[in-house]
Amino acid sequence: MHRHAPAQEWNSSRYAQNARFVSDLGQPVLDLLSPEPGERILDLGCGDGALTEKLVAAGANVFGVDASPDMVAASKTRGLNAHVADACSLNFDAEFDAVFSNAALHWMKRDPDAVIKSVHRALKTGGRFVAEMGGFGNVAAITIALCATLDQFGIASPSSFNPWYFPTADEYRERLERAGFQVEYIELIPRPTPLPTGMRGWLETFAIPFTKALSADQRSAFLDAVTDKLRLALCDYKNNWTADYVRLRFLAVKSQDAALTNVTDR
Repeated sequence: MHRHAPAQEWNSSRYAQNARFVSDLGQPVLDLLSPEPGERILDLGCGDGALTEKLVAAGANVFGVDASPDMVAASKTRGLNAHVADACSLNFDAEFDAVFSNAALHWMKRDPDAVIKSVHRALKTGGRFVAEMGGFGNVAAITIALCATLDQFGIASPSSFNPWYFPTADEYRERLERAGFQVEYIELIPRPTPLPTGMRGWLETFAIPFTKALSADQRSAFLDAVTDKLRLALCDYKNNWTADYVRLRFLAVKSQDAALTNVTDR
């Protein structure tokens, strides 16, 4: 019996082919961060470094971390300062002016509070935590289709293979405030997102924890079945696919009071 979803596997080449839209659509959260020349910024879940490069181009001193060795290697090929790290236990203490994260926090389902606490510890007093992640309702149709198809393939407790954490704005605000952040902005933003390589490419990139529930010889048929279920809802008459994305975007500041009272250690 599986209690947790199998780990996502990241392949930088597959990601570049099927998911370049993730970084291409990251400009609004970069604008919210508004990096200043000389700032020391931690890019949490830097991936292959496509957005990290933009932070560097703005004049920031950027340190990228990601759980995937393959993604970190791809970042390093861009000449970036990137390292493999666990977001739940970052080894920093009041070192950064800002922590930035795009499309990564929803993969950190195991312990969201530990991630927030780790970010809080890494920031200087007054430092800002600016991020965009999947929010409540993100890829809801896709998730339902994945779970329903696993059930049809005889997999017990299909929802246990779901690797994503998609909170409401109120829930994440409470987590941030409990950790000692002052939330200046937080919003759920519906963002239907065109998929350049179709649903199959998206599933092959992002739904690996679901496909790993099956034997290798079942996986292609599984992905075909999921795609067929979604065609009516997410594919138009020209065979253009659009994913049902909902993003959670926020800006939170590490307050002086929180730093003094050490509320994260309660």
